[in-house]
Amino acid sequence: MKSVVETKRLILREMSLDDLDFVAAMLAHPEVMHYWPKCYSREEAADWIKRQQKRYATDGVGYWLAIDKASGQPVGQAGLLVLQVDGVEEIGLGYIIHRPFWRRGFASEAAAASMDYAGKALGRSRLIALIRPENVPSRGVALKLGMEVEKITRHADYEHLVFVVRLEHLGERLAPSHHRFCALAGRHDPD
Repeated sequence: MKSVVETKRLILREMSLDDLDFVAAMLAHPEVMHYWPKCYSREEAADWIKRQQKRYATDGVGYWLAIDKASGQPVGQAGLLVLQVDGVEEIGLGYIIHRPFWRRGFASEAAAASMDYAGKALGRSRLIALIRPENVPSRGVALKLGMEVEKITRHADYEHLVFVVRLEHLGERLAPSHHRFCALAGRHDPD
């Protein structure tokens, strides 16, 4: 599958159905899915991967599988999603790390790389993250990345905090980049 972003410890790449065992285990884990409406079945996890593949083709972005370079094993997923929020098209940042890999900084690292990609490779100046108010760990990642709560909205039948960051305001925080972008949808951003 196509690699998109590389960090010091992670490779973010497009998902395929070959990743189903890991994705199904992660999306079925009750602690991982605590802030989601439900845990996913294996069939629903396969549909999840197919949705990401459709996003890659139509939007050029989606959730990417996060692979630990040291072990070669997946640890979670992170990426960018085209979202409709209160009637406005937004680029959303998302991240899910499987339970065995929590508290190692993978969520922040993968999310920061995705954020950097949105600004540098896609030319985006604004990025949001939809986070349920009770999801304190995800709120912590967003705050660590310099995001701030803009408003509260209802999305997918649940109340969400809309965290936002203006990428141009992060200035030197995103540069110099420690992320390497790979070819994606015919684009290339060299180091």
